[in-house]
Amino acid sequence: MKQLYFLSLILMLSSSCAPRLLAPQTPVHEHYIYGELFSHDSLDLNHDWWELFGDTTLNQLVERALDYNRNLWIASSRIEQARQNRMAARSALLPQFGYDLSAQGNYNRTNKIVEQYAITPEASWESPLFGQLRETTKAAQAAFESAVWNYRGVELSLAAEVATTYFTLLQYERDLLIAQRTTRLRRESAALVDSMFRYGMSSGVDREQSQGLVYSSEADIPRYQSAIEQTRLALNTLTGIVPEPITAEGSGIGLLTDHYPEQLSIGLPSELLQRRPDIMQAYYALNRAAAEAGLARLKRFPSILLTAKGGIGANSTKGLLSSNPAIWGAALGFTGPIFQFQGLRSNERAAIEAYNQAAHTYEQTILEAFADVEKALSMVNANRIEVDRYTQLVVAYRSIVEMAYALYQNGLSNYLDIIDAERTLYSAQMDLVGLIAQQYINYVTLCKALGGGW
Repeated sequence: MKQLYFLSLILMLSSSCAPRLLAPQTPVHEHYIYGELFSHDSLDLNHDWWELFGDTTLNQLVERALDYNRNLWIASSRIEQARQNRMAARSALLPQFGYDLSAQGNYNRTNKIVEQYAITPEASWESPLFGQLRETTKAAQAAFESAVWNYRGVELSLAAEVATTYFTLLQYERDLLIAQRTTRLRRESAALVDSMFRYGMSSGVDREQSQGLVYSSEADIPRYQSAIEQTRLALNTLTGIVPEPITAEGSGIGLLTDHYPEQLSIGLPSELLQRRPDIMQAYYALNRAAAEAGLARLKRFPSILLTAKGGIGANSTKGLLSSNPAIWGAALGFTGPIFQFQGLRSNERAAIEAYNQAAHTYEQTILEAFADVEKALSMVNANRIEVDRYTQLVVAYRSIVEMAYALYQNGLSNYLDIIDAERTLYSAQMDLVGLIAQQYINYVTLCKALGGGW
């Protein structure tokens, strides 16, 4: 029987202690496809990347969100939870100490009660022969690192969401200013047409049409006011405070100053693998899955259990204080599975499949990260051209409106030409503001895609 046991042990020792795990495939290009207008020097984003926009109000909003946003608090709590789990896993590598206090009495046939008292501290240490505890510690460490990068990802997404919402707020504020200014100018124009009508120099149709232009832009004012309030409420939620007015003095002015971080260095695609929080989180999730697969395999191997017990014992409480009440004992155990109806093998195969899933998730995360950067670069490049063309378009339409009014006042044109020119100019101004705000948002998206300041 002993020979059969040792033969089984030798067969187990001769087999591989590590499961066969395939490394993920991560092909990386040398340069970004749409990054020709950007520097490929090492990425120079710092942790506070939103400061690139030079807006103090934005800086304050992001910093407040990082201090008070509840989702970020949750992510921080998960880091602490993972840290405690890691410490618990490491403690399993150390001996365990305890104690036992006992008192009992037995009645025998001689009508005597035999008393027994003992105070015995106890120590035990389970030492797996093939590194089970080491793999457990690796898994806990990987879970901790994954929680850290999850926090950084939440922080990055939160800052990007605050910046995007803020620039949307600036867009609505600028739209409101355009609607108010256009309404004021159209009222002045309507008053002029009304005066011309009174002197017989204009028709009643022209007067009504001029009033219609006023009503058209005037109707947009409450719509943009509502959009501003809704966006401010969204910022309140992101910054973790109850609804309150957001003071952004002069915020609508900075939107048209073209303060884009155009000289941003985007670095190389390979840098993305260590900068993007989602990639790093997937990487440590992969490490954890590898450790758990290794642990599932090592559970099929034996371990040694050492126990030691010592203390004092006697048949009476007074005997505990006698000259030689010491007692002790020690044991050595050698345990391991032999046959569990494929249960352990199935657990190992399941753990390997979990690793494969983590590997594919890691690959997919990298592919999506590269696509995010390329999309952001493409949008920045295309939007830059649109902003330039629309800026020229607004200047041209503004000249057309001025000429249309001059021709109408001299009786060389009808009021329909003014209506058409006014509507086109109004729409072009709104489109230009939207494009400029979108360009700011595109840069936010690019900073987020590049991994922020990590």
